Amino acid sequence: MSGFFKSSIGRKVAMAVSAFFLMFFLLQHFVINILSVFSPQLFNEVSYFMGNNPLVQFGLQPVLLFGVVFHFVMGFILEIKNRKAVGINYTKNNGGANSTWVSRNMVYTGFAILLFMVFHFNDFWVPEIVEKYVDGTSQVGKDFHQHVVHMFENPIRVVVYVLAFVFLALHLLHGFNSAFQSVGSPAGRKATLQKVGKAYSIIIPLGFIFIAIYHHLNH
Repeated sequence: MSGFFKSSIGRKVAMAVSAFFLMFFLLQHFVINILSVFSPQLFNEVSYFMGNNPLVQFGLQPVLLFGVVFHFVMGFILEIKNRKAVGINYTKNNGGANSTWVSRNMVYTGFAILLFMVFHFNDFWVPEIVEKYVDGTSQVGKDFHQHVVHMFENPIRVVVYVLAFVFLALHLLHGFNSAFQSVGSPAGRKATLQKVGKAYSIIIPLGFIFIAIYHHLNH
């Protein structure tokens, strides 16, 4: 197993698998959060379930946190390895001639997203953990929807969220297709995957931006 992660192909496959996991989580997270716009009551019910179900809290949540850390650490490792491998030849060749700006700057968009996740966890996850396990406060009957609305009253927070999801869209525009290429997606489905990837990379971040702006304007 250690040999797998030492190889360039192994690291790329591991990176792709973690990307698939996080993209699935992002979709699930969006589906739950959009409920806060269309059905506050259902949003509260789903939020309570996700925050108090033992399987989610002690099974899926640790896996998610590991997946986030693993993906970003592996991304930085790949960036360092690639720069060492290319070395000075990179400056001799026109890097932009055969690659997009997004693909050349994945580490920077990834770092921006990582900073945002710390900010986001501090907004929602940390207060929940303190409530449940430090203060011992029951979440029965809690208005999760009102908490979301309150968070987006601050225009600065809304701007931070909008910028973060713009960076996420840029990251996904390259990362989605790159993940499928790393696991050897069929060549005949390349065009279809590119279309799906572009749609996912634009629609999901725009959806989160819509949620933030909607609650800011309707608080």
